[in-house]
Amino acid sequence: MISSPHHPPARVRVAGAALAACGGVALAVQGRVNGQLGHLMNDGVVAALFSFGVGAVLLVVAVAVTPSARAGLRRLRSSVRGGRLRGWQCLGGACGAWLVTTQGLTVSILGVAVFTVAAVAGQVVASLWIDRRGIGPAPAQPITPPRAAGAGLAVVAVVVAVSGHTTATTSGGLWWALLPAVAGLGLAWQLAVNGLVRVESANVVVPTMVNFTVGALVLLVATAVDLAFRGLPQPPPGDWWLYTGGPLGIVAVLTAVTAVRFTGVLVLGLGSVAGQLVGAVVLDAVVPAAGGLSPTSVIGAGLTMVAVVVAALHR
Repeated sequence: MISSPHHPPARVRVAGAALAACGGVALAVQGRVNGQLGHLMNDGVVAALFSFGVGAVLLVVAVAVTPSARAGLRRLRSSVRGGRLRGWQCLGGACGAWLVTTQGLTVSILGVAVFTVAAVAGQVVASLWIDRRGIGPAPAQPITPPRAAGAGLAVVAVVVAVSGHTTATTSGGLWWALLPAVAGLGLAWQLAVNGLVRVESANVVVPTMVNFTVGALVLLVATAVDLAFRGLPQPPPGDWWLYTGGPLGIVAVLTAVTAVRFTGVLVLGLGSVAGQLVGAVVLDAVVPAAGGLSPTSVIGAGLTMVAVVVAALHR
């Protein structure tokens, strides 16, 4: 485990959370793009595979043509062979693939609102524990009152933000919320181990490539199962912008692996959630989706930004 001996000051953690929020905005746009692609193809898992696949190809090419990235990949291999980093700690991308697959399995049952709340709640709980144990690249951070309050406020903010988009669930179907909650736990772990890969490789492109490659391989398996049960999707549409999910995901992962050393997993995750909610508000205002802009979304986005600042305070 690699960590800095000193905790960064609160202003550095807030700056790192702001960087994570930029990645969260990219995730909000990616969600809209992938959602539209999945709708047109009538298959969200295949759309996710397109997103991860395009990102993986771009990153493999970037590593191949960049000397510093190639050197970082060699350092990562040496670290795994030498035992400084476990091979399973390079599998963070599987958690992103699992989240996407879970989304395809449960959103029609739970609705987007319940799915989002369950995933964020799982992520927040896991982030507190991961930071306390010092599993990521940042120093171990105890569960202080500001951090606990920020985490709780973030969950409340998400509940408020999605309350205007609540859809009815099927009778007895709420137990399906365990799947997105587990996916949220995995997302927190993903942020931590991707940060460790970044430290060992001393490069931000390498952990991003590893993340996307692992995620694409997992989604290949999920897509094979999906096609076996559901059959072939609709033909891919011709609009180029529907395939920008990969580059947007690259931005999100790059910001996360850069910031996690300074923020810890909790503040990083809260910053990302804040960015996603702010991005969703902007998208609903500029390019309205079904239902348009909801006042509760604006309130929820504001509350998440308060949660980030509270969680980043000194003990």
